[in-house]
Amino acid sequence: MTIAHNIETIRRDLPASVRLMAVSKQVPATLMREAYAVGIRDFGESRIQEAQAKQQELADLTDLCWHLIGHLQGNKVRKAVQIFDWIHSVDNLKLLQQIDRVCRELDKKIDICLQVKILPDPDKYGWEIPDLLADLPQIAQCDRLHIRGLMAIPPLGLTTAQTQQLFERTRDLSQEIAQQPGLNLQITELSMGMSGDYLPAITAGATIVRLGSILFGQRIKE
Repeated sequence: MTIAHNIETIRRDLPASVRLMAVSKQVPATLMREAYAVGIRDFGESRIQEAQAKQQELADLTDLCWHLIGHLQGNKVRKAVQIFDWIHSVDNLKLLQQIDRVCRELDKKIDICLQVKILPDPDKYGWEIPDLLADLPQIAQCDRLHIRGLMAIPPLGLTTAQTQQLFERTRDLSQEIAQQPGLNLQITELSMGMSGDYLPAITAGATIVRLGSILFGQRIKE
């Protein structure tokens, strides 16, 4: 199947309210151009160096939106702020505050998702729920950032029902945050759902799905 066919097939499952991000890590720029030709504008990358190289190759495509979805180390924050439009994988307060400082220095604003860990998972980064709720006042003070939503990645081995429950809990958490008095955190985006679980994510209210292998082939490891 062609990339165009895969994308059009997926789009039939997506409500108009859901944004399709193509996870392009390990995908050459030539295949990204194929996705672009059928309307994809959002691309997700995990590594800064790889993203930089692709941005140079695709510099003629001026309407691309670049999303960082991989773990971000503190020593790479400045470069990430310079080259990405969104960072989905902000997983702790110290990192968020560092991004805020760099944005102030560069006179830039950037869209942010807070990565949450709804269930215990030693293989994933992210705020646990009590820690996130406790940090909300300090999160709200990061005024150089657009705190747009939450990002969630389920642990491996869950059933479909368990996965959907995790996504629903993420949705409920976003609503709980939005209702916190005096913080003015408009958490409206839910970045959740990958190639193997995007359908339950959509059912639970995802607004951004991050799809790689189902679009580009199984060599993508999500």
